[in-house]
Amino acid sequence: MPKVVCTALSSGSGPHFDILQKAGFEVVEVRRDVDIYQAANLLPAVRDCVAVIAGSEPWTEELLAGCPQLRVIARTGVGFDAVDVAACNKRRVVVATTPGVNHHAVAEHTIALLMGVARLFPSRDHFVRTCDWQRFSSPRVMGRTIGIVGLGRIGRAVATRAVGLGMRVVAYEPYPQREFCEQWNVELASFEDLLSQSDYVTLHLPMMAETKHVMNAKTFAKMKQGSILINTARGLLVDEPALIEALKSGHLSGAGLDVFEVEPLPSTSPLLKMHNVLLSGHLAGLDDESQRDTLTMCADTIISLSKGGWPTEAIRNLAGVTDWKWSEKG
Repeated sequence: MPKVVCTALSSGSGPHFDILQKAGFEVVEVRRDVDIYQAANLLPAVRDCVAVIAGSEPWTEELLAGCPQLRVIARTGVGFDAVDVAACNKRRVVVATTPGVNHHAVAEHTIALLMGVARLFPSRDHFVRTCDWQRFSSPRVMGRTIGIVGLGRIGRAVATRAVGLGMRVVAYEPYPQREFCEQWNVELASFEDLLSQSDYVTLHLPMMAETKHVMNAKTFAKMKQGSILINTARGLLVDEPALIEALKSGHLSGAGLDVFEVEPLPSTSPLLKMHNVLLSGHLAGLDDESQRDTLTMCADTIISLSKGGWPTEAIRNLAGVTDWKWSEKG
């Protein structure tokens, strides 16, 4: 019986088990006491699988070489920068994502981080827990400007919520949906103008060579004094040492971060000791509804491919390939 291994966090239960088992697959969850971010640890669990429902763990050429039967890496979410796509292309392993299922979850998480940092959490929580009862004001969010960098599904979902909070919305997007912008009164701006105008800058870009460290010492310097950075997209969009310096200097008053350059975030990171930084562990896209839908889509993609289908909307590699077969060697 062909095996599907679930490595994504929170994939130990859900509709994908029943869907895949009914289609003739064995479905197992990777052991959670193993550091799957290290290829040597993950390999024993996946070496004999035909498909994996993957999270943000790295899929390197070394790991792929040890999985000769692997046909599909079905990534829970829309990012796939942790996957060596060139190596997958060489081995004709399909890389798939789950577009259109988690943008509302990410948007809600983005707003939650923004509001948390704006209302000075986690410092306020810390003061109460340490019996240091303090009262001081913070700027109201309503009427402030949010700059949305990237106006795709997630960026647009953030925009509608920001409008509902009474915020002015500015966006940088090379290929905007102008009808959406007009409907929701979203102002389009250059990247530099967005940085200089915004009280809150939230990132919603894919990770590519040209977007790596798009937020760096120079771009942080262009942000407003006392502004706040929110990142629920990809950790490598941000130069973390430069961010830490901008926070220490007071040029930025805070940050809300769900993603990091190295994940899990190392215990030595200065971010862990900053009370003007609100952190979460790469789970912005995770709510009950998105979890159900993304796991279902992963299962459906694997089954479709096993039956000779080619679900184009989910596949992110092997461009132009027309002769891919499930039965071929990887």
